[in-house]
Formats: sequence, C-alpha cells, structure tokens
Amino acid sequence: MIHLPPLIYDLGIILVVGALVTLLFKKLRQPVVLGYLVAGFLVSQHFPYLPTIQDKASVHTWAEIGVIFLLFGLGLEFSFKKLVKVGGSAGFTAVFEVIFMVGLGYMVGRLIGWNSIDSLFMGGVLSISSTTIIVRAFQELNMKGQRFVELVFGILIVEDIVAVLLLVLLPSLALSEGLNMGTLASVTFRMVFFILLWFVVGIFLLPAFLRKIRNLMEEEITLIVSIALCFMMVAISSLAGFSPALGAFVMGSLLAETPEGHRVEKLINPVKNLFAAVFFVSVGTMIDPKIIVEKPGLIFLLTAVTIFGKFISTYLGALLSGQSRKISMQSGMSLAQIGEFSFIIASLGMTLKVTSDFIYPLAVAVSAVTTFTTPYLIKSSSWCSERVDRLLPDRFKKVLDNYKSTFERQGSRTVASLLVEAYGMKVILNSVVIVALAFGFKLYATEFLRMILPDFRHIQGFTLGLCMVVSVPFFWGLVKGRPAKKLTQDLDVMARLRRLIPVVTVVRVLFAIILLSVMVAQFVSLKVASGALFGAILVMGVLAYRYGEVFYKFFEGEFLSNLTEREREEISKRDEITQLALPWDASISVIEVAIDSNWAGKTLRDLKFKENYSVTIASIIRGSRRFFAPSGNFLLWPYDKIVCFGSDSELQDLNHKVEQERASLISEAETPKYRMGSFVVQADDIYVGKTIRESGIRESQKILVVCIERGPTRILGPSAGTSMQAGDLVWFVSE
Repeated sequence: MIHLPPLIYDLGIILVVGALVTLLFKKLRQPVVLGYLVAGFLVSQHFPYLPTIQDKASVHTWAEIGVIFLLFGLGLEFSFKKLVKVGGSAGFTAVFEVIFMVGLGYMVGRLIGWNSIDSLFMGGVLSISSTTIIVRAFQELNMKGQRFVELVFGILIVEDIVAVLLLVLLPSLALSEGLNMGTLASVTFRMVFFILLWFVVGIFLLPAFLRKIRNLMEEEITLIVSIALCFMMVAISSLAGFSPALGAFVMGSLLAETPEGHRVEKLINPVKNLFAAVFFVSVGTMIDPKIIVEKPGLIFLLTAVTIFGKFISTYLGALLSGQSRKISMQSGMSLAQIGEFSFIIASLGMTLKVTSDFIYPLAVAVSAVTTFTTPYLIKSSSWCSERVDRLLPDRFKKVLDNYKSTFERQGSRTVASLLVEAYGMKVILNSVVIVALAFGFKLYATEFLRMILPDFRHIQGFTLGLCMVVSVPFFWGLVKGRPAKKLTQDLDVMARLRRLIPVVTVVRVLFAIILLSVMVAQFVSLKVASGALFGAILVMGVLAYRYGEVFYKFFEGEFLSNLTEREREEISKRDEITQLALPWDASISVIEVAIDSNWAGKTLRDLKFKENYSVTIASIIRGSRRFFAPSGNFLLWPYDKIVCFGSDSELQDLNHKVEQERASLISEAETPKYRMGSFVVQADDIYVGKTIRESGIRESQKILVVCIERGPTRILGPSAGTSMQAGDLVWFVSE
C-alpha cells in the first residue's frame, strides 16, 4: 500500500468536512466563517466521532499562509486613495470606537482577574467588527443605499486597517513583557515609518517593473509574480521585526494602486479562499467546549460588553464627528459584533503562547452570539432611534443639532489646515526617505565598502559623502518643494500661503538641519560632529543648488505618474472607445441613461437593443468601472454610459428615439397625470403588521406609498421592508 503523507490526509479531512458544513451553513443563511469554525471543531481532538487531523504542525504552517493571503487580499481591496475618500467622519468614528473598545476590554479583563496581556488581547478581539456579517445583514434587509450604510462601510474600511496595526502592535507589546507608553510609542512609530517607506519605494519602483513585463503577463505568470511579490514583502517585514501579515497587507495595497490591481485581485481570490478555509478550520480545532460550558457567565458578560460597548462608542464617535442622532444610533447598532479579525487576533495570541487557552474559545462564542443578534439590532435601529429621541430633553437635542450644524457650514479653511495640505505629506515622505537612507547606508553600505576596500582608512567619511549625494534631491524637496498642484490653481489660497512663506521656509530649513545632524551622527564621533555638521551643511547647500531641483523633479514626477497611472489608464480606455475606428461601415456612439429614462432599472434583455434598434452594445461605463460585452441580465442604472456600435443610419435612428423619449418624459412631467391620496390603517385591516412588500398594495391597488405618519413621526419614502401599524396615516401616489 502506498504511504499517504499525514499532511495530505489532514487537508483531505479539512476540506471535505469544511465543504459539507459550510454548505449546511449557506443553506441556513449563516456566515460561512462560522461554518469553517464548526468544521474545525468537528475534526479536532475535542470531537472524537470523526477522523482527527494528525500533523498539527504542518496544518499550522498552512494556517499561517492563510493569514498571509487573507491580508494580501485585504490589501488588494484597499488602496491608499480609498482611505482618503472614506471621509473624516468615518475615520474618526472608527479610531474612537477601536480605542474605546480596547480600553474597555482591558479594563473588564483586569476587573475579573486576568493578567494584562490577556486583557489587552481581549480588548483587541472586541474592537473589530465583522465586515462579512454586516454586509450579509444589509443585503438580507435590503438596506444598501441608506445614508448610515455608507458611514458603516467607511468605518469598516478604517477598522480593517486598524486591525492590521493591532496584529503588529499586540505581539510586540506582549513579547516586550510590559505595557507602557514608551514601548507603545516606539512600536507605533517604527510601524508607521515602515509603511510610509515602502509606500514611497513601492509606488516608485513597482509600477515601472510591471510596465516592463506587462506584455509577458499571462494569467499564470501574473499569479506567480503577484504571489512572489507578496512573499518578498512578507520576508522584508519579518526581517524588520514586524509580523508577516503587515508585509502581505502593504504589498497588496501597493498592487492595488497599479493598473494590474483588479486583475491580480481576481486571480488571487481562489488561492486566498483555499488557504483562508484551511486557516479558519485550523483555528476551529482550538475551540474547547469545556471552557465554553464552564464559563457561560463570562460569555454573557463579554457579549454584553461587545454589544453595548460598540454601540456606545460608535454612537458617541459618530455624534462627535458631526453625524445626526439617527445615523449615529443606526451605525452603532449595526457594528455591535465581532468576526474574522477577532479570530485572527485571538489565534495569534495562542500561537505566540502569550495568552491563556480560554481567550480563543470565548472569542468564538461571543462572535457566534453577536452574529445572530446583528440582523435584529440593525432592523430595530430606526425604531430605537425614534424612542431614544423622544426621551432626550429638548435642550440637549438643540445642543446636538447646533453642534452638527457647525460641521455643515462652509467657511474658509484655517491656516493650519492649509499648511498641512500644502506641505504636510511632502515633508513627511521626504523625511522618511532621508532617515531611511541614513540608517541604510550606516547598516549596509559601510559593511559592503569595507569588504571591497579593506585597506581604505576613511570608510565612514566616504560613506557619509555617498549618503549625502544620494539624499540631495530629498533635502531639496524638504526645503524647497512647492505646494500640491491643486492648491496652486486656487489664487486665494496661494495669496494666503505667500504671506507665510518666510516663516514656513525657516521652519523647513531648521528641520532639514536636524535631519542632516542625525545623518552625520551615524558616521562620525561626537568630537568632530559639530565641524562635520558645518561642512555637511555647506556641501549639501552647494549640491542642492546645483543638482537638487533637477533630480527631485524627476523623482517626484515619476512618483506622481505611477501613483495616478491606474486612473489615467481607465480614462484613456474610455476615450479610446469613443475614438475607435472600425474596419467596416460602422460607427461608435455613447448614450447616457437619463435619471428619468424608461431604460433605468431594466435589463438589456428586456430592452432588446438588437431587435428594436439594430445596434450592438460593446460595453457599459458606470462611474470609473467598465463592463465589456455585458450579458442580457445586465441591469441599467441612471447615468450609465452605453457604448454601442452600428451603421451611421442605425445610430442616428437610435439617438432620434432617445431624444423622442426625453421629450415625451418632459411633456408628461409638464402635464401631471397623478394624484395624491391617503388612508388610515384600521385595527382590523389586512395590512396591520405587514410590510409594504408583503401587503402587495403596489400591485393590487396600483399605488405607491410615499409617506407614513405614525403619531408625531413621519417616515418619508419608506422602504419596502417598512411595516404598517394600526393608526398609521398612509400617503400614496397613483394614476
């Protein structure tokens, strides 16, 4: 009989049981992640009725690879530009909520007698909400498009980024055997420096590398190259003293900024899903039912802390960031659960053997309970908001409304905000490069020169000279770099900045001298430091005057060109479509779907473009996305741009029909053919307790419900999931 390696046997068990259990969970409309955890428990030593995995060490290695691919995939979905677009409100709320929950979890852990590391990890576990669970709940409740949903998605994006930082910070703090502000500040600074450095280096080098090999990038090669880049950054991150997960996330974020980002994300998804399944099943094997049975009170306590803590922290954070009371309430009740990242944080503590064995099973139990409560909390959030609003004193509500209105007022920006926007990122990125060059030359270039020039006595001075020459462009950018281009187009802003130029220049020069002092100190002794610094300033000044601007403009131009390459390529593709010359008697036309068009909300199959207009649809442009050769099931939205081709006469006829449709819509709008009415829902009506969708009122009565008055509350534009109650005054529109 041929011997089967234990790892292959274990993978077979993991995938077979995982597939069966997740199919069951999918059928029951439960999160697939919980299915993986249950599958892990079923193949663990705690459940002896099924085959058990044998080679735990190898499975653990595969699980670590799973975390790497999970974070790589997250990085591909995230981009540095996306974080900027999230908005200040979502960013502030997310950071406020995470800090609040980490502190609350730590405090609760200490109060019940846990050590500081267990308490700290539990705070991290309770601080990150589950994107998977929330998205599924919004889909099932048909809530996408509501204002608070956009805020929640923004908070989730920032939370995912903070979770990556926690994966780096928590192990570092645990392994340092002490929790103090000095250690926290040191680790945070090093981590931010690492991310910024590789952001600059990656954006400068990676797109250029991909452009060189773009013609060779078939699917197989693209997959191999992207995974190779991922593991290269994983190794660099590990050598720098950070977790492999951070390196995977950074490389994914860098690839997301390139034109190949979408393609890599699509190719990497199957690999990520496979290893993620192995990871979640493997961590499911760590669930000890005895701990859960022995600690039901603790599970109840942590569940209550999660629900109320995340609700209160998100509610307060959203209010402080200028959101309304209702949106703050809905957001807080939507985020009251934990999920995937909580499992990763808890399993990381067990893997490093810095936390107790009960932390992970408790995290799983709390996640399971809050997963089931989440849909009910989201569904009742609007009702709770109305009830709480009635209880609040009028004076307090007026204070909150005035506070919110201050965020909505449009006024001139402060001097500080202008300076940060004009010079902040330029100063930070140039400073990061200068510091990296100083320490890089000290650690690596000096040793390399000693090997090739063993008899040369002035290695340190020679290395310092090389370091200064290489860093000249970045010193010039630090001192003389101009504001961002978009600011230079605003004459009022530039007039205000010009008045500040003398003071700003002095500050930038002093900061450059400080950085130059740090560089010199790496290569000379304290005895000659002052003289060397004076000479270095003179040399740097001469070099910067002669060569700094030329080289800096080259580096900055390449960096900005690479940073915007993806957007420019998408724009050029859209332009190419309209300029395409076909080799037969045909032309290209682009038609935009008007907001009131009869086409909006219909599929291409329903509209029968080929039969009715004799034209063929090549692609549809929706915002920045392009759908090539859409299928008949493609649903048109307002403002979609339909790119179609046909003969000149066919396209002319199509455009004529579109204009006729718009004219008829305008004429119908000028002559209203609708009426508005209302009725009161009686206690014995068939509509009582039913949602608008369940009542079938739109189909049976041919009316559209536009408002429901319930006592002093007015629900404008109620969704199909809104229920009707006895006493409701229902306003409707009909023909």
